[in-house]
Amino acid sequence: MTTSQPRSMASTLLTFIIPSLIGVFLFMVPIPWEGEIKITVAILADMLRVWLAPIASTLLLIIICGTGLLSLLMSTVQPRSLFDNTLIRHLFVVTPVWLVVRLLGMVFVVMTYFELGPVAIHSENTGAFVMNELLPLLLTVFILAGFLLPLLLNFGLLELVGTLFTKIMQPLFGVPGRSAVNCAASWLGDGSVGILMTARQYEDKHYTQREAAIIGTTFSAVSITFCFVVIGQVRLEHLFAPFYLTVCVAGVVCALILPRIPPLSLKKNTYVDGSTQNQDDESHSAQKNLWRQSLDMALHKARHAKGVKGTVQEGVHNALDMVFAVLPVVMAVGTFALIISEYTPVFTWLGKPFIPYLELLGIPEAVKASETIVVGFADMFIPSILAASNIDSEVTRFIIAAMSVTQLIYMSEVGALLLGSKIPVNIVELFIIFILRTLITLPVITLMANWLVA
Repeated sequence: MTTSQPRSMASTLLTFIIPSLIGVFLFMVPIPWEGEIKITVAILADMLRVWLAPIASTLLLIIICGTGLLSLLMSTVQPRSLFDNTLIRHLFVVTPVWLVVRLLGMVFVVMTYFELGPVAIHSENTGAFVMNELLPLLLTVFILAGFLLPLLLNFGLLELVGTLFTKIMQPLFGVPGRSAVNCAASWLGDGSVGILMTARQYEDKHYTQREAAIIGTTFSAVSITFCFVVIGQVRLEHLFAPFYLTVCVAGVVCALILPRIPPLSLKKNTYVDGSTQNQDDESHSAQKNLWRQSLDMALHKARHAKGVKGTVQEGVHNALDMVFAVLPVVMAVGTFALIISEYTPVFTWLGKPFIPYLELLGIPEAVKASETIVVGFADMFIPSILAASNIDSEVTRFIIAAMSVTQLIYMSEVGALLLGSKIPVNIVELFIIFILRTLITLPVITLMANWLVA
């Protein structure tokens, strides 16, 4: 007995260390690649996207149409041969509202693929943009991130980080310490990865409704790489360092305020199944050393981790869940939002009430800037496109670029991902959060812009 114990502890340590280090390297460590700084998962996703490029549109057509038809079949006929399969039932049994959204996504993808019906649906700025530019990126990220995510989630890393960061994350932001990993994966990798992590942990009862809603709408930010794209669009690449500093400061201010006001403050502290919140696993007695507590929690998780087969099965399940649940929603909601942005003056009208606010803040070309504010709810990149072509002031372009990133909620990706997940937020709440983020971050961004740019 005495000789087997050290081997058991060594095995547990290796089970914790090796998968966790691989997960950190894949999701969080930026490396130079072809003149850019990217994380490994993003590099692999780019490679997979290039490999799938010749068949990507057809593959997406099959996935979204298959999802719509199977969801309709499972909601009406409910064939026993399919209904008895737990995975199929999980993927394709949805509420009537989500069935309609999936069917709408199916209609949009068919019309876009075959260029049928009104051009407003399948133009290069609406349906074609979602299908040809956005969905191939999400498909490859979902496949790789979903499959590899158990390396971060299942072997003790979250327990280690969660316990260490509890005294920071909980009092400041009202979320468990483990959410620091979600935040890092989003900012260094991709916001969709952060939402995927949050949704999975919410379903596994690691986050309550309130915690999942806060993390999904506050910490799932865009990546450093995409920040390069945004600041480049407004022709201010030379200001990337002050731009990224501004985004970080504004994001932290938002994260401090939003959890303390509606709608996030009204979310219940209950789990996905309605059960009440127990004493958090990250809460421990003050007598024990914090590092030892963290390591004990991590090793306990590693000791009970699934084997290789179970980990692979969970990774496949994650990938399928995101591919079939989210891609149709992004096609439906993203296309619809871009149609409104492209062919109606709705977002211009909605921007008019912000003119006095922008003028109060002393932002140059306030009227033109107001037209970019609410349009970011459709897609994060649109404000920068409008600013680049319509606004001369360098300070205003800087402000709009930073605002578009810190607004965070845009329906062509993040909003649709949140709606497609089980994270408890609806479209009205997302719009309210979007407006609140705009109102909170604009003064911070303007102050930073006047200090760093003007």
